[in-house]
Amino acid sequence: MTLHPVQLVWPSREYLAGYADALRRGWSPDNVRGQAAADEELARIAADPDAFVASLVDRQAAGEPIVLADGSTVKRLPGYRKWIWDGEFCGSIGFRWQPGTEALPPYCLGHLGYAVVPWKRRRGYATRALAEMLHEAAAERLRYVELTTSPGNDASRRVIEANGGILVEEFITPPGLGSRPELRYRIRLEAERSPAESHE
Repeated sequence: MTLHPVQLVWPSREYLAGYADALRRGWSPDNVRGQAAADEELARIAADPDAFVASLVDRQAAGEPIVLADGSTVKRLPGYRKWIWDGEFCGSIGFRWQPGTEALPPYCLGHLGYAVVPWKRRRGYATRALAEMLHEAAAERLRYVELTTSPGNDASRRVIEANGGILVEEFITPPGLGSRPELRYRIRLEAERSPAESHE
């Protein structure tokens, strides 16, 4: 069997079959809405796979509003997802932000969120994926990013802490996001300079 190094790839038709298979096997990229979100994505893939893939990269926030756990809708933020790949689909990591500020609206708990399929866990994939996405976040001129996880999710806490995460607070999420306890972490970023800037 050929071993492939784990990498982040842009969503594309090339990898879509593996993504859809993970959804059918009960995995969801949405840690809040779970199976409901997976079912919605499978329906969108069946209806128009090219449109689905394109919707995962939306730097201008041109897509449809976001549906929260309570069914309400809110404005979409600029953002995109990448897929974790090692020769097979392994998971997804998403990044969203507001241009010019680290602040996020109350309905967006963090800048970054990730989900690895159960059969690819405990391999360090989430830790590596987050490390790579931190460079991309720095390129958006953010001084720090925030991530949240549940108090009992020790694996996620280790991923965040391995990437420099500092616990900021424990809080209760808004009603639209389940009114549940969460931990908020902050990771400070090193400024990323463009090639032109680096030669100034």
